[in-house]
Amino acid sequence: MSLKSLIATGTKLWLDSIDPDLVKKNFDLGAVGATSNPIIVADLVKTGRFDDRLTALGEGGKSDEEAAWALTDELVKKAQDVFKPVYDKTKGNTGYVSFELDPLIEDIEANMPHADRVAKYIALGKKWSAGHTNRMIKVPATPAGLEAIESLAAAGVPLNVTLIFSERQYKTARDNVWRGAQKLADKSKFKSVYSIFVSRVDVYTEKHVPDLSAEAQGQVGIVNVKRLWAENQKFWADKKLPLEQEIVFASTGTKKPEDPKDKYVAALAGSDIQTNPPGTNDAVDQLNKTYDKQVDKLPAKAVLDDIDAKVDQAKLEKVLMEEGLQKFADPQKALLKAVAGKKKALVDAK
Repeated sequence: MSLKSLIATGTKLWLDSIDPDLVKKNFDLGAVGATSNPIIVADLVKTGRFDDRLTALGEGGKSDEEAAWALTDELVKKAQDVFKPVYDKTKGNTGYVSFELDPLIEDIEANMPHADRVAKYIALGKKWSAGHTNRMIKVPATPAGLEAIESLAAAGVPLNVTLIFSERQYKTARDNVWRGAQKLADKSKFKSVYSIFVSRVDVYTEKHVPDLSAEAQGQVGIVNVKRLWAENQKFWADKKLPLEQEIVFASTGTKKPEDPKDKYVAALAGSDIQTNPPGTNDAVDQLNKTYDKQVDKLPAKAVLDDIDAKVDQAKLEKVLMEEGLQKFADPQKALLKAVAGKKKALVDAK
């Protein structure tokens, strides 16, 4: 029952999956939103549970890419239906499902010109948002993504700016979104969230900053996101908006076997949104622990000083963004390959 305690601290629980079965299960556990990505959809395709849909899409003349996006759209829509009552009850403050735009926009091999990337983010963001209330469009904090979000916010598209690791990225994203939002005649439905990745930062420092003190090592991701959470609270405090503009604590699954499964969940309890992998939610709920608010508490000054002295934020952002873009593109290619393989196998089986 630990998840109920976590939610009682003020945390909004989102699920990092759009598997229909897991969405229903986690909704019953108290989740109020979900998010999607190509890895999730590719894994679902491989299960065979959606072979009938892929057959129908193929027979309807859809290409592999079109079938992959059609299936993604359907799965996100099903999850939206589950969380729509939450959206309605909170008048649009939560109950969203994030829809990730095409990661191949940033594919290094494609080498798309910057202006074309920006234009594609804007066009796809508007396309996949149209006709949906509780769908959030997921745009990465790349140069092109950051440039596109002002236009998307100005068009009233709910935004999840993702793949954020640094203060620079966060501030650029927030300022661009707010610039766009100010062009809206009606801001009553304006909603933005900023997904700060946590555990990936600690993986980075263990490899690239080995001289951190024992007390600081493994805490950098937590310190980073808590500082950005505080900055976000301060920025939006005087904007007088009806909906909260929130931080999403992303990448909350532990990467080291010796770490407690709730390391990040516990450290970030108390506010905004945690988007947790299904396994993390299951593990946390079985702990039978009571949580209290920790998101506003930082470690000792000596730990902060050590982090500030030794962690090069610009290098951290550069390395993690390069890795992140690869982790975006490769799964999308795998998804297209999985769809193609499934479609061929289904045709051959006839």
